[in-house]
Amino acid sequence: MTDAAAGSAGPISGRTPGDHLAWKLDNTYQRLPEAFWTAVAPTPVQAPRMVMFNRPLATRLGLLADGADANADALAQVFSGNALPDGAAAIAQAYAGHQFGNFTMLGDGRAVLIGEQITPDGRRFDLQFKGSGPTPFSRQGDGRAALGPMLREYVISEAMHALGVPTTRSLAVVATGEGVFREEPLPGAVLTRVAASHLRFGTFQYAAALGQPELLQSLVDYAIDRHDPDLKASPAPALGLLRRVVERHVDLVLNWIRIGFVHGVMNTDNMAISGETIDYGPCAFIDAFNPAAVFSSIDQGGRYAFGAQPGVAQWNLARLAEALLPLLAPDRDAAIRLAEEQLNRFRDLYQVRWQAMMRRKLGLAAIDGEEESDAALMGDLLQWMRAAGADYTNTFRALSDHDAPRPGQFADTAFTEWRARWQARRDRNPIALAEAEAMMQAANPAVIPRNHVVENALTAATGGDLAPLQVLLGALAHPYEPFRGDPACLQSGPAGFKTFCGT
Repeated sequence: MTDAAAGSAGPISGRTPGDHLAWKLDNTYQRLPEAFWTAVAPTPVQAPRMVMFNRPLATRLGLLADGADANADALAQVFSGNALPDGAAAIAQAYAGHQFGNFTMLGDGRAVLIGEQITPDGRRFDLQFKGSGPTPFSRQGDGRAALGPMLREYVISEAMHALGVPTTRSLAVVATGEGVFREEPLPGAVLTRVAASHLRFGTFQYAAALGQPELLQSLVDYAIDRHDPDLKASPAPALGLLRRVVERHVDLVLNWIRIGFVHGVMNTDNMAISGETIDYGPCAFIDAFNPAAVFSSIDQGGRYAFGAQPGVAQWNLARLAEALLPLLAPDRDAAIRLAEEQLNRFRDLYQVRWQAMMRRKLGLAAIDGEEESDAALMGDLLQWMRAAGADYTNTFRALSDHDAPRPGQFADTAFTEWRARWQARRDRNPIALAEAEAMMQAANPAVIPRNHVVENALTAATGGDLAPLQVLLGALAHPYEPFRGDPACLQSGPAGFKTFCGT
């Protein structure tokens, strides 16, 4: 293991400088063939300063005991990469990916994996520094990150966790005391990301592209051991892995649709086989319902629009299946048939589970499953919302909660007629009204990270005022409870909002 190397301005304090965290790191990814990784130390920074530290997550990881304290300066040294903890072994991972449909060999260009923290209950989580300096995969990039985008990932990933969506999480953000240039000078930062793993669809594409079957097999074996160990005894483990990944991504995309989330850059290198949301670049939440909503400044054709996400997920899964073909069956034609069966399962499962998700959002229940009229009821509401420009989150929450603010569009004739049909359908529920409303409130958040509210908080934070960001994080921590905070958190923002990758 290598200490953070000297070579740029800034003191290095050595390993674990009194951070008082209970590190229990392992490095199983580094036991894969070296084709999958390169050892690289984080580049030291001049004046690290803690900006955000996620104490509840640190406690869950076993890093911090309940009520324990840790020195902020020591934490800043660790989470900036200036001083790696005992057991760390910093590496950059290699992978490939289809970026907007174009295949490219890639890798961690501004991130290093420092190890896997073993929690008190025996679970394993990757810890990765993002913005920690250049790597062999940087492709002339500076390897750094700006404070605003790193705080944005912190806010959105923690909001997603509170919303019940599988996601990577954010442990810390450290200001580096150095600038980065992204069309203009910006303050730099390093984010510490926590993930079930950083195994991407593109990791398997990379292994397949190398044309060495033993490398692909070693990666599949590792993935199964990491995420689906019960498949080790399966007669067809690679096929079982593909099946699990399909199922996880049906549920992941349904969660995005349920809360109105747009990932914004669903390249295959931004899809994790764990089924977690990963890589919060140009992501956003819709206000007015619009399946064509795009927030990424680089998505000119709407490839990753809100309503396109299920189809893109299936397309990405097809690329993963292509990479796994040599391990699915000895005969290529047989392997293709097996892969197609799993891809068709995505489509079929998605349709069934989409209706189940929408029934929860509308409080619909039946003794023997859905009624035949349910699909029309769901579709007609979405059609009305699109025509009326109704706020997606507020509409569903208002239906869920008699005390919620009711959008002005609720007064029109089309909605009144739809509401009468919906209430008649709910009257046929085999459950009480209170139970139906509780089901709806558990599926429909009262508050989401509204784009304009997030941007205002980030502007203040990059200017040195963290108070709005802390208030926002508090508001997002319990999204399904009745919201009594700043009304701006419940209001649609201005049209035309765009996000940027921050790279």
